[in-house]
This record gives sequence, C-alpha cells and structure tokens, in this order.
Amino acid sequence: MDQEIEYIQTESEVQDQILLAALKLFAEKGYFNTSLIDIKEAAGIKTTAIIYQHFNTKQMIATQLHATIFSSLNVSIDDIRRKNEKPSEQLRSIVDLLFKLTDEAPDVMRFLLILNVNEFLPEARPFHESAAFIKILKIIESGIKEGEIRTITPQLGFAHFFGIIDNTLRLVLTGFLDRKADFYQSQAWLAAWNAIVKK
Repeated sequence: MDQEIEYIQTESEVQDQILLAALKLFAEKGYFNTSLIDIKEAAGIKTTAIIYQHFNTKQMIATQLHATIFSSLNVSIDDIRRKNEKPSEQLRSIVDLLFKLTDEAPDVMRFLLILNVNEFLPEARPFHESAAFIKILKIIESGIKEGEIRTITPQLGFAHFFGIIDNTLRLVLTGFLDRKADFYQSQAWLAAWNAIVKK
C-alpha cells in the first residue's frame, strides 16, 4: 500500500514537472515554437514517452494549464470577496494579486495576458465567459449599487478599470516598462479607480 501511494505521488510530481516546464516554454517561446522534446528537456525527464503517459498531445498540456490557472484565479477571487466587504477593497485586492503574480509568477501572467490562447485552444471559453470574470462583474455591480462606483454598464466599468491594469501589466511583462510591476502598482490603481469611481 505504501509503495502504491508513493507511486501515485511520483506520477503526480512528474505531471506537475511537465506542466511547469510547458508553462515556462509557452510563455517564453510561444505555444507553436515549443515541441514535446523541448518540454521533456525542460522538465528533466528521460523520454517523451513519459509525457504521453500523462498527456496525449501538447494541446492537452495547454488545456490543463488553462484550466488550472483559471481555477486558481477563481478560488483567489472567492477568497478576496470573503475577506473584504467593500467593492473598492475587493478590486484593490484583485489588483494586488495580479501585480504580485506579475512579479512572482510572470509565466502564469504571460499565459493569461500575452499568449493568444484561442490560436491553440479554440474550444477554450474566453475570459469574459469565465467564472472569475463574472465574479468581478458582480463586484462592480455591487460598487454601483453601494454608490462607490459611478453609474455605468458593469461590462464597460470592467473595460475602463481593467484596461488600465491589463495594459500596465502587459507593458511590464514585455519589458516596455523596465521595473518590477510593484513599482507601478499604486499609479495604475489610482488611474484605474479614477476611471470608475463615483465623484
């Protein structure tokens, strides 16, 4: 029994190694410029046959990454909504999370913001249909009802607010802005919040 548990853990660890290697390569080289041999080498595993034990295709690896990243984002937004009462505090915490991820997990943020996922995952639901997006819209709707955010279509509020955040993070990730995301965070927050706050 102990050997069985150890084997399952090892299999799980190998799968994680494959996913992490693929994430890094997709973020750096792009999906189409990354081969299974590249992933094998970056993951430090012996043969591509080991990859096939876990994933039938490179697209399945990308699908798993996409699902994992969006699931994690969704859980984080739930956590933020539980810990913060006011919509402004919730939005601020989401911005804090995105800037922190940009500095600490840039490959995740490149996958989210830079890669055109629809090119290689045409079946993937777009961000505006994700649970995370719907929860952010609800935060904006609450902010409008509570008088923190000006009367605006929630989708337009999202576009105004996160357009600024998204563009700032993209400029950091592409090197156009040459400091860590944290350096630009307070300026970006103020610009984004001023775009939707009720004055």
